[in-house]
Amino acid sequence: MLCWFCAKAARGSCRFCARGLCEDHAKFGPYLLEVHRSQSRGRAEGLVVEDAVQCGTCRPRPQPVPMPELD
Repeated sequence: MLCWFCAKAARGSCRFCARGLCEDHAKFGPYLLEVHRSQSRGRAEGLVVEDAVQCGTCRPRPQPVPMPELD
């Protein structure tokens, strides 16, 4: 796989859009892996990966998108 930006050999891919990234273009940030409800604390909690590879170009939406057709 080649880097989306410069065509060098990719060292990883964006966690959100899967674009290939070389070491010069890779950025790092949090990725929410899962959300679950804690019975003992009575609240929703998330499992987050702190340094997931990101391209910086894609823009994941901050709010959930309704998908009533899957109900």
